[in-house]
Amino acid sequence: MSVLTGQLLIAMPQMEDPRFEHSVVYLFSHSQDEGAMGVIINKTIEDLTEGELFAHLEIAQAAPSLQPVHFGGPVGTELGFVLHSAEYREEGTVGIGDDFALTTSFDVLRAMSKGNGPRRRLLALGYAGWGPGQLEAELQANGWLVVAADTDLVFAADDGAKWCRALAKLGVKPEMLSGGVGRA
Repeated sequence: MSVLTGQLLIAMPQMEDPRFEHSVVYLFSHSQDEGAMGVIINKTIEDLTEGELFAHLEIAQAAPSLQPVHFGGPVGTELGFVLHSAEYREEGTVGIGDDFALTTSFDVLRAMSKGNGPRRRLLALGYAGWGPGQLEAELQANGWLVVAADTDLVFAADDGAKWCRALAKLGVKPEMLSGGVGRA
């Protein structure tokens, strides 16, 4: 299986874990030897904005941001991840392909609070993680579909539409998918 870094995982309807139901996950790291890590890009933390998070972290803001904070996944929910457009770089920023980068430092939050951060971004708390071979097994069991990531989908404001939009990139309509598991 090829390395899936920079791809989107689309949860199949039979996904039993409610944390991943109808989720779209951006994989920022994947290798068969080390496993995979990603952030859910279409689920937000209810009633938490970037501005409120910055205030809690005592980061001064030029103007409070109303952008939502995303639920990145159930692992390390105290950890922050900023998935963003590739034009923004600082020490510790990891480039992912030509269009994406990931930064986890407080410096990116400070830059964002001053309006100097990435042009496009998604701030998430927590991440989704898989041990070696675990994601491959879930893919074999038809738990996920894989599609190329694009900035318009990842950074879209309408989180509720991202699952359907990701499926549409594959030419799939939600009603075409079965909630049952099996192979023909």
